[in-house]
Amino acid sequence: MSKIKYILGLFDDPDQMMHGIDKLQENKIGIYDVYTPMPIHGIDDKLGIKRSRLGFVAFCCGITGTATALGLMYFTMSYDWPMNIGGKPNFAVANFIPITFELTVLFCALGMVAAFFYATHLFPGRAPRVMELRASDDRFVIAIDASTVTDSTQVDSLLKEAGAVEIKHNDRKYISYE
Repeated sequence: MSKIKYILGLFDDPDQMMHGIDKLQENKIGIYDVYTPMPIHGIDDKLGIKRSRLGFVAFCCGITGTATALGLMYFTMSYDWPMNIGGKPNFAVANFIPITFELTVLFCALGMVAAFFYATHLFPGRAPRVMELRASDDRFVIAIDASTVTDSTQVDSLLKEAGAVEIKHNDRKYISYE
């Protein structure tokens, strides 16, 4: 079995990279991932990436914050330590709206940070996993899993045809910054 894990096609123009994606997909060559120094409109649809579930996570975190705020205020004001303040009811919901809103936003924000770290594996203190260091600077990279490709010379020629300025056969999964 070959030591090569990924074939990287480096482009210096996003339009050429998009053309390279089309060429590879026409020839039924699977693309592992694409790395770009800036967001490119329409690349998610072209690669078939599903819509993010981040909105659902935000909603769940917000509902958790709302339930926590209302539950804690109900418990303290009606059950644990009820107080008669000017004849008002113990659990006057209108009075607790600001606190409920603030806890909803707090839980949502902290939950989104946790979800981001979980989804991207960027926990504090962990070295980032990078395929090609120049992908964050000036190159657009198409990564192809070499284990799924039967003929690497065909992939090389397709990438050169599409306008790749450099083709690398990567034998490591990721490059570390260290």
